[in-house]
Amino acid sequence: MIRSFLLLCLGICWLSTVSAQTDTTYWRKSLSTGANINQSSFSSNWKAGGVNSIALSLFLNAKANYLRDRTSWDNTTELQYGMIKNAGQGMRKSLDRIFLDSKVGYKLSGHWNGFFSGNFITQFAPGYIYDTDAAGSDSLISNLMAPAFLTFAIGFEYKPEPWFSLRLSPFAPRFTFLFDDAVGVNQRYGVPVGESVRTEWLAAMVQADLERDLSENLNLKANYQLYANYQTLALNAIDHRLSTTITAKVGRYISVNLTGILLYDRDQDTKVQLSQGLGLGILYTVQNFTDPK
Repeated sequence: MIRSFLLLCLGICWLSTVSAQTDTTYWRKSLSTGANINQSSFSSNWKAGGVNSIALSLFLNAKANYLRDRTSWDNTTELQYGMIKNAGQGMRKSLDRIFLDSKVGYKLSGHWNGFFSGNFITQFAPGYIYDTDAAGSDSLISNLMAPAFLTFAIGFEYKPEPWFSLRLSPFAPRFTFLFDDAVGVNQRYGVPVGESVRTEWLAAMVQADLERDLSENLNLKANYQLYANYQTLALNAIDHRLSTTITAKVGRYISVNLTGILLYDRDQDTKVQLSQGLGLGILYTVQNFTDPK
């Protein structure tokens, strides 16, 4: 928990450092943070069945984007964590994500930029496959920095609007970290046995980012990443990750949000992984700009 808290603080400090400039004229900065809660309970004679439960999730999304003349610098922080408690079970994790992205660009012509970027993905806390047999034990399959993905990319970016960009990178080395030996017993994430880091030097990446207000109280945010290793290039060996969030503001501080993640990575599983969540909670948003309708 201490490591998780420190990493959370580092993420916030990283964004604050990026944003703290003496001249803010060229910066578009935004921060969204909040908490969602879900609860259900049933009487002991409720014939339709059900399990008493309570769930809480916290999130922080922040951006600090700089644009002056031909030079741009875009920075994103996304932190999410949630827990659920079902009757008869201990606390279990329901949501966990750390995503940091930074990109420096230089305008070439029209809507095209040259860019260099780095992004980092991991999680805060241990993840388990829970054993349904009381005599068995839960299997640890992930943890902080196990895995973690650090990807660098250089290439060209198409950015026709402030709220949309498409990055095309023919050279995108990626480092996969597995710093917990206990995780490695059950899941390697492509890291060779006996090692803690896997390096993929020759690879390509495509990344699309969209974040726009569809109406005054409705926001859509989506991120898509395609990653292809030249050495194992095949249609079924290309990694895909799509993350989407739709947020509807019911009042000034109340919101409903629908989140979804689709992931395909054969180093993790041969099938498509899906995650979905629906929450009602408190949302606080502040930004120093307004997008045109």
